[in-house]
Amino acid sequence: METTVGLRERKKAATRQAVHEAALRLVVEHGLDHVTVESIADAANISRRTFSNYFAGKEDAVLYGEEQRFRTLVRKVRAQPPALRAWQALRGATEELYREMGEPEREWAQRTRLARQHPSLLARQLANHAALERDLSEALSERESGVPPPVMAAAFLVGLRLAAHLWSDEQESRTLIDVMNETLDHVARPFT
Repeated sequence: METTVGLRERKKAATRQAVHEAALRLVVEHGLDHVTVESIADAANISRRTFSNYFAGKEDAVLYGEEQRFRTLVRKVRAQPPALRAWQALRGATEELYREMGEPEREWAQRTRLARQHPSLLARQLANHAALERDLSEALSERESGVPPPVMAAAFLVGLRLAAHLWSDEQESRTLIDVMNETLDHVARPFT
C-alpha cells in the first residue's frame, strides 16, 4: 500500500518544524525564562492559538527535534533483522539513524546544554526519555538478550545520554558518533 503525504500534512510538518526552530533560536539567544509562547509564535509567524495546536508549551517546542529522533530510533530498532540480538539491534538502529541524519549541528549541542541548565526543560526531557525507554523495552521484548528488556533499554539510554553530555562538554572536538560508539562499547560489556 502506497502512502503519500498530502499537501496539508506537509504544511503542518513545515509549520511544526518552523515553530521548533524559532523556539530553539529564541531560547538559545535569550534563555528559556525570557521567552514566551507569544514570542515564539511571533517569530514563527503564527498565532498563539496555532502554536497551541502544535505544542503544549515552549519546552515541547524546543525539544521537538529530539522527540522525532526518538520515534525514528524505535522504528529502526523494530525494523532491524529478527536474528539480531537485542543489543545489536539497538546499536544497528542507532548507527543507521545517525548515518541518515548526519553529524548533529550546533543546535543539538545547544539543546543538550540548555536541558542541563533549565529545570523545566530537563523535566520535559526526562519525561521524553522515560517514554523512549518504555517504547524501546517493548521493541526489544521479542529479541534474545539474556537481560530483561527494561534493563537493557535503560542501560542503552544512559549510554546515549552520557555520550551526548561528553560530546557537548568537549565543545564538539570529536564527532558525536565517535563519542557514542566509545561510550556504548563500555556500556555493552555486560550485554554482549
